[in-house]
Formats: sequence, structure tokens, C-alpha cells
Amino acid sequence: MCTMIVKQAEIDGSGKGANGWFKVRQVNVSYDHPYDAPLEHALNIDFVNEGEGPGARIAVELTPESARRLVQTIQAVFARAEAGGYLERPASTESR
Repeated sequence: MCTMIVKQAEIDGSGKGANGWFKVRQVNVSYDHPYDAPLEHALNIDFVNEGEGPGARIAVELTPESARRLVQTIQAVFARAEAGGYLERPASTESR
């Protein structure tokens, strides 16, 4: 059964697809049936730039465990970057 759980966000970055590098403007995150991964449900992440057509897309399908590990790894990298003075803390956490 489809979960229909989807969130979208505007982002700013770059991605490398089959035709080379392109600007990434949006991320679509869902927990639903994957297209390729042999799972009933997966965390599906699509980095896209709709203005550049269907070739400007990077898709990732992860198990829930792998997705959680990815989130933990990203947070650990940011914590080290902040501790080293390479990354400013977001305004929402500075007053804590």
C-alpha cells in the first residue's frame, strides 16, 4: 500500500547526473515504494532542477536504517565543522 508521505524543500547546490553537473534547486523526500531497491518501502530522495528537464535529477533509495545513518553522519560532520570554526551555527541555535 502506498504511504503518500512526501515533503519538498527548496535547496541550493549542485549535482552530477548523466549529462554532467547541474544546479539543484529542489529536494523531494518520500517514504513510499521505491522504483529500483528491492524493498516494500524506502526513503526516496530526489534532487532536481525542474527547469532543466528530466535529466537534471539524482535519485537515491535508502533503507530506513541507512537513511538514519546518513542523517547521523551529516550531523556529525556539521558538529566537527562548527567545533573547528569552519561553519557558523544557525541563528536558531545560537541563543541556546
